[in-house]
Amino acid sequence: MNSPASTAVGPTRSVALAGAFNFRDLGGYDAIDGRSVRWRALFRSDSLAQLTVDDVDALRPLGLRTVIDLRGAGEVDAVGSFPVADYPVTLHHLSVMDREWDPAAADLGTSGEFLHAQYTTMLDETGSRYADAIRRLSLPGALPAVFHCAAGKDRTGLLAMLVLGALGVSDRDIVDDYALTAATMDAFLAARSADPTFADRIAALPATFFAADPSALARVVDDIAAAHGSIRSYVLSLGVTADDLASLEAGALTD
Repeated sequence: MNSPASTAVGPTRSVALAGAFNFRDLGGYDAIDGRSVRWRALFRSDSLAQLTVDDVDALRPLGLRTVIDLRGAGEVDAVGSFPVADYPVTLHHLSVMDREWDPAAADLGTSGEFLHAQYTTMLDETGSRYADAIRRLSLPGALPAVFHCAAGKDRTGLLAMLVLGALGVSDRDIVDDYALTAATMDAFLAARSADPTFADRIAALPATFFAADPSALARVVDDIAAAHGSIRSYVLSLGVTADDLASLEAGALTD
């Protein structure tokens, strides 16, 4: 993780919304073959089920075509999903986590150690589903697209790592992008804690669950490099094809 972070100038990375707190652009990062990630092509976010009417209007200029919801069926049933009726998109529900985290494990070690263990388990158990998400993003006409989970940190963070890594973005930039989530967590927690739909659930979980510790993702990136040589190679090992990545590059990268 020695390469410098990208400094490409472009649109504001964060998109300010009232019903979501971590909606941001993945554009501007240096990528494969001297290209860069196209602005306004790929976005990551926390839950999009609480978007207001004004939020939907604010998102319209982005021209979203695809939304990938990484939450489980129970989460979707409980609070809903992206308002397709108001903003027509292709919506994919792809749950990428089969087991809830054990609160007792959060007290064992640092937040970075805890999250590293959880992320490793998630990739081991559902890596093929992350690959499915990447294939959906690579479909012709799929972009602009946003992918999200509940907080936009863990499931979304892993998919962002895999997508950016597959596009040749440096390990440093991938970890730095993950770290940006830390700045949004206070607002996210304050809003969700004040909402009766989420308040009890939020209060019952340890603070470690809401940490955005970049050391955790950095360790995952290092693990992947040690085992596969690069994130791109790892993504290919999950079943994403070279043609899939070429299609993703065509839509997501610019010279």
